[in-house]
Amino acid sequence: MKKSIKYTLLALVAFTTLSSCFKDNDDVFAGKSEVNNFIYRGMNAFYLYKADVDVLADDRFANQGELEAFHDQFDSPESFFESLVFDRPRTDRFSVIFSDYVALENILSGNTLNNGMEFGLVGETGSATDVYGYVRYVHPNTSAAAENVQRGMIFNSINGIRLSRTNVATLLAQDTYTIGLATLSAGVTTSNGNEITLTKAVIQENPILVSQVIDQGTQKIGYLMYNSFLSQFDEELNGVFADFRAQGVTHLVLDLRYNGGGSVNSAIILGSLISGNPVTDVYSTEEWNPDVQAQLQASNPDQLINLFRNQTGAGSTLNTLNLSQVHIITTGNSASASELVINSLDPYINVVQVGDDTAGKFQASTTLYDSANFARSGANPAHRYAMQPLILKSLNSVGNTDYFDGLAPDIAQGEDFENLGILGDINEPLLARCLDDIMLNGRASRQSFPTTTYEEIMGSNELKPFGNEMWKEISNN
Repeated sequence: MKKSIKYTLLALVAFTTLSSCFKDNDDVFAGKSEVNNFIYRGMNAFYLYKADVDVLADDRFANQGELEAFHDQFDSPESFFESLVFDRPRTDRFSVIFSDYVALENILSGNTLNNGMEFGLVGETGSATDVYGYVRYVHPNTSAAAENVQRGMIFNSINGIRLSRTNVATLLAQDTYTIGLATLSAGVTTSNGNEITLTKAVIQENPILVSQVIDQGTQKIGYLMYNSFLSQFDEELNGVFADFRAQGVTHLVLDLRYNGGGSVNSAIILGSLISGNPVTDVYSTEEWNPDVQAQLQASNPDQLINLFRNQTGAGSTLNTLNLSQVHIITTGNSASASELVINSLDPYINVVQVGDDTAGKFQASTTLYDSANFARSGANPAHRYAMQPLILKSLNSVGNTDYFDGLAPDIAQGEDFENLGILGDINEPLLARCLDDIMLNGRASRQSFPTTTYEEIMGSNELKPFGNEMWKEISNN
């Protein structure tokens, strides 16, 4: 269950001078101006970077008519929303708006239109235009699984068209497409003539891809590949840790290399399962825009503090491992809630990060609906627009935040797309580095190993809405 922002926070609508001017419209279709009024009201109330956007100042418009004259110049609600986003290239890469909140809700629950192939896209060595894909992993019971797509497969064309930086997103957006397989050597692909046709369907992703115990000498090492923080799988996650406890696990390798984020609550539960800190310890704190921060400090400052947990949202006791050390595998695809776990555990236990720098996202968003208190209940029936703006940034218990360039590994080693290995296999390169470090109790060489340099452009996470998001839920309960 995502953590709710209590009703006292919803009193913040009083902070916006325009809130009282907003009028509900029961017409079948809302006009552009009505949707834009909602966008402005929500961004004015909650946007994390409100103070940096002059037009969001409470005294910017004298009245509703002045506001509507301003936003009438924009061609669409999407373009108006974009005009309110601060420093899109670096500071806020993540705030988005949806024209249909039902689609948004499906995405946030892990239901996506997917053929089951998770992949990365890489610039071909020596080419300014060509791109190839590598398979990261495959979801079970999907088209890719049925076609025996395997981790490490390379493809450089779709429907016979060579992948390039300009066409790859369009080609991959098709519901059905055929990938052309290739071999990879020194960053250059050669087509091998084999093809696989894949078809998308709506699937519910289970974020727990691999869970096992590795016996290594006298050590019992739990390995968990966890690919998204989805609250509906918190009970299953707790069950994995129950199995680890039953088997006497004394060390843990948590694989977040492709985990783009998700629910803040699930991140807190995972961290609590690992360390078992008392529920009086601070897991993370939150910083909102100045107006929200002042309101929360005055009315309920405890809402700005996330404590460790001893139960799931459903009330099940957590099967904590009470570890003093954890190895966490990361890449540039490890984002938001993944980084929250690393950053929040770091002041309390020895977090050994293995792999590559993380993505660098410490902010969380929430869903705002066009209702009096921005909740789903009472949403304006005349349209289905909803926003997912950044509303807060996370700090750990000692105040670390703003890691725009990501969290750096203790043991640096990038993935080699010509030798990805099998996830969970003791010889898989990144897991092997973790196991060596555990066996030698940190006395192994932690210098970087030479690896092939690749230009990874993006992955399947980035091509999904909210693929690298972290969110909280506003509720009036």
